[in-house]
Amino acid sequence: MNGPQALAEAFGRIGPMVHDAVEGLTEEELGYRVDPGANPIVWLIWHLSRVQDDHVAEVASSEQVWIGEGWVERFGLALPVADHGYGHRQDQVAMVHGDAAKLLGYYDAVERATVAFVGGLTDADLDRIVDTRWDPPVTLGVRLVSVICDDVAHVGQAAYVRGVIERR
Repeated sequence: MNGPQALAEAFGRIGPMVHDAVEGLTEEELGYRVDPGANPIVWLIWHLSRVQDDHVAEVASSEQVWIGEGWVERFGLALPVADHGYGHRQDQVAMVHGDAAKLLGYYDAVERATVAFVGGLTDADLDRIVDTRWDPPVTLGVRLVSVICDDVAHVGQAAYVRGVIERR
């Protein structure tokens, strides 16, 4: 297995976890907060999808699925189009809403775009510098691993919240 194949495998494992965290929940359950400062499932899944979409589109030099496939209009959030949730205050977190079908549809579209991009890479591509704002500069491989780690952390948080909801 080469590097791009390993990355595609990792990205491909996130989708089932997203589905397990979301499927069968009502919009009210998706918006449930464990405490007033906690992030609800809807925000966690929207955020991990937005970050993956934003970061992969940037390194692929492609349009974000959020914009290109019309998800921004389908969600109709009162947030800037480019917003992906990083640094959100609690009032901004509360602005994110959506049902399970919308959340899963958007995530699945982002995953398809991601896996298609990663599937076209070679090991040598992973060494390409994609961000010089850091020391050391960030390579494509490091950026993609960072997205995977962020996704797994947030889907784990969503799974925890789902467990709390199911035990209430």
